Amino acid sequence: MIPNSRLLSTKDLNNYLKIMAEISKLNLRNTIFWNVDTQVDFMEPGGKLYVQDAEKIKPVLKKITKLAEEKLVFVVNTADYHHSGSAELSDQPDFKTTFPPHCMAGTHGATFVSETNPVNPVVINWDAEQNPDELLKKIQNTREVVIRKDAFDVFAGNPFTERILQILHPETVVVYGVTTNVCVNDAVTGLSKRGKKVLVVSDAIKELPNLPLPFEKWSELGIELITFSKLRTMMG
Repeated sequence: MIPNSRLLSTKDLNNYLKIMAEISKLNLRNTIFWNVDTQVDFMEPGGKLYVQDAEKIKPVLKKITKLAEEKLVFVVNTADYHHSGSAELSDQPDFKTTFPPHCMAGTHGATFVSETNPVNPVVINWDAEQNPDELLKKIQNTREVVIRKDAFDVFAGNPFTERILQILHPETVVVYGVTTNVCVNDAVTGLSKRGKKVLVVSDAIKELPNLPLPFEKWSELGIELITFSKLRTMMG
């Protein structure tokens, strides 16, 4: 609560506002970015599961990527990476629990758009063996990791996600990407339930049509929606 400005001098009020601005800044050592599925098949109009108007958030995505680079923030990039037998794929999809084939392993559609494309990341496949000690070493020597998944929920779609989060041990996670009401929602709620403070960049997400939006649930969980402009200010 801002004190009654009538009781403060202009100098005191300005000092108070400066203090509050400092308090609101993020501790960069305990903050990571979480980029959800910003892949060609979702983001581009010609993609296999194009999300309407997703390309319109690309300028903000580019700014977030640049901000992470400037501030040396660790970025977790999640990615759908399916084989033909994936449970979420169907030739007769209901567009709720099943969808047409998309982000198939090894295809262009499974790659990230240029605005978020990771540079020299450690790639963690959902269907590959990983030595826990080696995983720790890999993550300690990089600033970006790609977690490939075979389910909407990254915690269910890759058995190493939990361990990666434990290694990084962030207090705050800044989330953005697609889609708001499916994979972004699963990431946001999963992180919140694991005790993380979650900030969602409101002008860097896009939803699928005909599915409920999660904003009321997010509010109940204490998840905060912020603009990129506010994020940049919070990063100092």
